[in-house]
Amino acid sequence: MSRPGNVVNVGFVGCGSVMNGPYMSLARELRERGRIRTVAACDVDPERARATGERHDIPWVTTDPREIIDSPDVDAVLILTSMPEHGSLALAALEAGKHVLVEKPMAVTLDEAAKLVQVAKESPGHLVCAPAVILSPTYQDMWRHIARGDIGRVHLARARYGWAGPWWGKWFYRSGGGPLFDLGVYNVASLTGWFGPVQRVTAMAGTATPERVVDDELIKVEVEDNFQILLDFGDATFASITTGFSMQAYRGPAIEVYGSKGTVQMMGDDWAPAGYELWQNDAGAWKIHGDRNPRWPWTDGLRHLIDCIDNDVAPLITPEHAYHCLEVMIKAIDAGRDGQTRTVESTFTPPAFDLGDDRQDAHLVHAPER
Repeated sequence: MSRPGNVVNVGFVGCGSVMNGPYMSLARELRERGRIRTVAACDVDPERARATGERHDIPWVTTDPREIIDSPDVDAVLILTSMPEHGSLALAALEAGKHVLVEKPMAVTLDEAAKLVQVAKESPGHLVCAPAVILSPTYQDMWRHIARGDIGRVHLARARYGWAGPWWGKWFYRSGGGPLFDLGVYNVASLTGWFGPVQRVTAMAGTATPERVVDDELIKVEVEDNFQILLDFGDATFASITTGFSMQAYRGPAIEVYGSKGTVQMMGDDWAPAGYELWQNDAGAWKIHGDRNPRWPWTDGLRHLIDCIDNDVAPLITPEHAYHCLEVMIKAIDAGRDGQTRTVESTFTPPAFDLGDDRQDAHLVHAPER
């Protein structure tokens, strides 16, 4: 196990597009800064594992995740597999004393997720659960406006994230997959991060496209691919989430938060924010705030995990928050099937940040492309 201040040896489990693209982009940056070593990679496809090792200069590749999880030469394990495998692999890594980053969702059943939360309390390793939306500067700036009461008391919010759906990975369309776990989870994490635990959830859900061509094969879609979700935070505060593999394109803000004295809305998506717009009744005009870090990556949970290891501090993204998001999603799916509103039983302590001020540094950003 790496000690604070040491270079962290990282092993990857799952070498698909998420690992080879976004995560390795950040990992190379951390490696060049001397913060991590990318020592191992695992994939069930031996050729893909080999090609990944060669492409990214990773010296050790395997098809057995237990070899990485049990290796004394690996300090932190990144679980980047298909969603149904997240829970069991993250649990095994925590039980082995590793630091763990697990992609969203943390698991696909509440029983498995509950075990993860408990073992995370007992393990010497840190657990960071994607998505990392609460780490973005735009998210935190919006949190400050909400927490300071700049838009008054919040009554309503709406969030949206979807697209036409992947043409690879049949597991996306089978049990443990679907757009809510894959896409809507970002909105659930954002809204609960701002407003705290959900008390009740209801939904309409269905399968809009019953057959799809995936990996060049016509398959039956076995899960819902189209959702409208309503969240009740108590005290007459509600939010809606629109998500699905049912959208071809959209424009407009990803999230809008409506208060008694104003509105704040996120430009871009919450996994790829592009700043925000603020309306305050007293000002009588929209104010546009650019993103203070246009290069912020949605894989920032990896950087956060390394920071936590280096500084020996608990992650800001807590397992309890991830569990709550999973319960909300599972009960939304259940509500969509039988039309019955569900009570959400879990709770968590929402993240808090320095209240700060309104100073914006976006105008100082040069070449702001991501």
